[in-house]
Amino acid sequence: MTTAIERRALLQLLGLGIGGATLGLSWPAAAQQTDAVTIGWPSDVPSWDPNQRFTPEAQHLYKLVFDQPLDQDPKLALVPALIKTWDMAADGKSLKIELRDDIVFHDGTRMTTEDFRYTFFERIKAGHAVDTKNSWRSVSDIEISSPTQCVMKFASPAVTAPQWLAFMGSFVVPKKYMESIGVEKFREKPIGTGPYKLVDYQLNTRIVLERNEQYWGPKPMVKRVTIEIIKDPSARVAALQSGQIDLTINVPVREVARLEREPSLAGEINPITRVMLLQCRNDQGFTDQNIRLAAHHAIDKAALSKAFFNNAAVPLSVPVTPGTPGFPADYKFAYDPDKAKALLAKSGFDMGKPAKITFGSTNGQFPSDYDIARAIQQMWKKVGIDAELETIEYAKYFELNRGGKLPDAMLYSWDNATGDPEIFAGYLLNTKMPFSAFKDPAVGDKIAPLFGVTDYQARIQGYKDVVKFAVDYGATIPLLQSVQTVVRRKKLNYEKFGNGWVLANTMSWS
Repeated sequence: MTTAIERRALLQLLGLGIGGATLGLSWPAAAQQTDAVTIGWPSDVPSWDPNQRFTPEAQHLYKLVFDQPLDQDPKLALVPALIKTWDMAADGKSLKIELRDDIVFHDGTRMTTEDFRYTFFERIKAGHAVDTKNSWRSVSDIEISSPTQCVMKFASPAVTAPQWLAFMGSFVVPKKYMESIGVEKFREKPIGTGPYKLVDYQLNTRIVLERNEQYWGPKPMVKRVTIEIIKDPSARVAALQSGQIDLTINVPVREVARLEREPSLAGEINPITRVMLLQCRNDQGFTDQNIRLAAHHAIDKAALSKAFFNNAAVPLSVPVTPGTPGFPADYKFAYDPDKAKALLAKSGFDMGKPAKITFGSTNGQFPSDYDIARAIQQMWKKVGIDAELETIEYAKYFELNRGGKLPDAMLYSWDNATGDPEIFAGYLLNTKMPFSAFKDPAVGDKIAPLFGVTDYQARIQGYKDVVKFAVDYGATIPLLQSVQTVVRRKKLNYEKFGNGWVLANTMSWS
């Protein structure tokens, strides 16, 4: 039975205020409600090379300057973009592609299959420091037959290649321009084929974009977009209230409810295809499976949803969101503090002699992240786990994960804009991937073969089975389906996507 924890009581337990914060901030210019929009964003891009780092919050920004071969509609179905048509071979080892013939980069040069081959094959073979070397590791060649037609060849089946052409890091870059000025210079003066051009950039401070009048797709209604990088959620709220920005995301739910009462503002809490979870190591303080499982049984997920998301965030037993193909609806992992204590006792721990672990969380990167971490820390303390909590900057998280230096448990919001189970459990738990914190082959060896399964139903069932095994093994601790909070001026319209994209090129003023 779930123990109900009233939101106010839980917030008081954590020493958090109920009301919104007001900070004395000054900004260079007020947001303009004409053909311009100013957005408060929680993090900067890692660089202006869009293939370099898989950073979920940067995808919203990259999609304004660069284009992906395929796109997704608001319900996440794949739709044509730079690619007009595509055809995957039955064995999953080749993908025929036809590009549009009317696309130009921001410098006026035409985009062709040469640029496509450079982005998804030549850069990787040349040893560029790009994360696409992981997502496109199986590309053995891209055979060009014309400026608009080519075939991607794979060394092993790549059944999710179409999904990846619309997912993280898959932005086409200009071959001649990048080769002529070099990768470092490109990051200083990037060009793409996207709906906006970058006209000003101040690291960790401001991004200014202007409409690309030669854009091949629908022209944005908003001509000028200013993105203020404001990491602190209270500061983003203050900027919105003072009229310095027109829209922001990922503020605490309690702030959404408060701001909605202001006549000029609108607030939303939208479930998206992300999973709030704890990434677990299989060594150090989490070497013992009993401790990992006890940590999971001790967490009252329903209480977290009620306290921080007004019950809008769905409690999860697996690292997959409901409604997506790999979700096993018949599986539940119980909230059971007594079982947690019993597991700890097996390993010689109790309230008087607690198990000690390290615990990391971002602060302000997604709604109530640090508040959730503090609540979990208290839940653990009640069963005999002493967690040392530290704040980890969003950019630092990626560095620590790639270096195998994350804490024993790390609170994170795992992004999967496609909804495919490979990009949930496959990349989260495949020990051959740099994204996995859990390196035990007992799980990794079950995940890796699924990457080559071409039969759709068999692949989906395989992922359903493996996520249940992974949770029972203590390889991951899913918490809640992520929600995205959006607060904006009522007169500012935008298109809502099931994966949480907030794109300035869909915005307009009424």
